[in-house]
Amino acid sequence: MKVLTIKEPWASLIINGYKKYEFRSWKTNYRGKILIHAGKTLEKKYAIKFDKYGLNYAEGEIIGEAILTDCILVTEKFNSELIKSDPLVYGMSNHVRNYAWKLDNVIKYDKGIPCKGKLGLWNYNGDS
Repeated sequence: MKVLTIKEPWASLIINGYKKYEFRSWKTNYRGKILIHAGKTLEKKYAIKFDKYGLNYAEGEIIGEAILTDCILVTEKFNSELIKSDPLVYGMSNHVRNYAWKLDNVIKYDKGIPCKGKLGLWNYNGDS
């Protein structure tokens, strides 16, 4: 199963339905089910801004799944439209936004699956 490790608070924003796109510097041709892994890093300066959502941040575990349906080249127009749609979620990060990975049919797991994350899109076979 394909997995994407994402730093917090971004992983929890995705899994709780607040964020529909994950941004990467690289594109992928993969489409299909993907597990969402919350990395061990919490970006505190961003997490504080999402206090009103009452999110519980995970650390080093798979917290849910989604369907990766598209990988979109981020243009100025696309980026501007995202920021207009939700300035809090899409307008505050200074991360590289070359490609937007569209995540649909998000399912939050009741209990996370502890495991080590990896860079890139990686495979999980059930081992921790």
